[in-house]
Amino acid sequence: MDVIVINEPHKIPAVSNLLSLADTSILIEQHGLKLVTICAQKVLSDVRKRIGEGISVDNDALSEMIQDEVSRFTQPSLRRVFNLTGVILHTNLGRAQLPESALKAIINVAKDPTNLEFDLHTGKRGDRHEHTQELLCYLTGAEASIIVNNNAAAVLLTLNSLAKRKEVLISRGELVEIGGSYRMPDIIVNAGCKLLEVGTTNCTNEADFQRALGPKTAILMKVHPSNFEVRGFTRSVSNSSMARIAKSANVPFVTDLGSGLLTSSDNNCLQDEMTVVEVLRAGADLATFSGDKLLGGPQAGIIVGRTDLIKKLKRNPMMRALRPDKMTIAALEAVLKLHTNPKQLRKNLPTMRFMSRDFSELKSAAARIAPELRRHCNEFCVTESFTQSQVGSGALPTQKIDSFGLKITPIDTKNKSSKKLTSLAYAFRNLPIPVVGRISADAMWLDLRCLEDEPGFVKNIKSLQIK
Repeated sequence: MDVIVINEPHKIPAVSNLLSLADTSILIEQHGLKLVTICAQKVLSDVRKRIGEGISVDNDALSEMIQDEVSRFTQPSLRRVFNLTGVILHTNLGRAQLPESALKAIINVAKDPTNLEFDLHTGKRGDRHEHTQELLCYLTGAEASIIVNNNAAAVLLTLNSLAKRKEVLISRGELVEIGGSYRMPDIIVNAGCKLLEVGTTNCTNEADFQRALGPKTAILMKVHPSNFEVRGFTRSVSNSSMARIAKSANVPFVTDLGSGLLTSSDNNCLQDEMTVVEVLRAGADLATFSGDKLLGGPQAGIIVGRTDLIKKLKRNPMMRALRPDKMTIAALEAVLKLHTNPKQLRKNLPTMRFMSRDFSELKSAAARIAPELRRHCNEFCVTESFTQSQVGSGALPTQKIDSFGLKITPIDTKNKSSKKLTSLAYAFRNLPIPVVGRISADAMWLDLRCLEDEPGFVKNIKSLQIK
């Protein structure tokens, strides 16, 4: 049977017939019989669903459809994309990009056995947290440290280890919710603790905390507002005051910083951000923060502070479920080493480099890319335009960074412009290397702040097909 019309079900070939085709046999040799069989079954299932359309297909077409399905199935699901959203630390796009030194460190420990939990000096079992502890203590002034797989885990472990079945005091205005339905009240309850809200949404005083202290109080907690800011008539308790109250009650003061800025920076948009060093100097007993936000490293939750409290966290059975793997530790160690030389961070750490890119540099890039983009966007107007970037991932939520990029608008604005923009965005996402921009104010915006591979991007858009 060479040709079938998709309105004659009895003529659709059996899977076994398709598997005997020459091209399909090659696929079986490359990918195995089981995978190709599943793909052939899916192709025939799709053909049956189209019965009545009257479309003609032959064995060659079916063979090509099977090849396409095998290619789709075997293509990596997790892929590189161009982040042109204007959000530097985009949670949905993987947050911080790792520096070269971290990538090399990952490869080195991934391909060979390592001393992850082996003490090369004594020949006995070691501690995986030792690989980063000296650096973290040097950079933050902490006594000890521990690493888990993200900051939510860091908060969960801390609360469960120090306040299980006891009270955690926290200002009502700091009961935050961030992306992915992460709510601080839920974390506190699921850690096995009792939440005790203090003060009001906009105003909390020292006296509020002092009145709330009781025999079951186990932790005084302060949480970085992360993705919002309260303005107007507001009042909060400083870190130093929280530390003093906690000390008088003989309970730990724990702060969740989230963003993970280690020390003060000369970057203008970081001037008002609280640092880990400042929090510990103010008297925090423990501080938790993310590895993949302003630190610019891999996904990790980092806890620094008092040795006796860190030891309690390490003894928690939950620690084994939350501990990081060797690749995370290797990448984090490499990133922390970069932080020992702050003057070189803009050069060596992608996160800081993106935040510090010169406006004129971005403007020049837009001028170079625009002509190529116009050649492939015939029904759209491409203009070089001022825009504003954000740090993202809940860090510096109200801070805008002047940027430059490309604004793409439909030429025919009277006829379904939103549909055209949706099609345009899909076409960009369907490129060999998907391009992710943002749609806003009746235009698609490509913010160039995070674009470093300009030649690769220009080559990539040559494949742009807008339907």
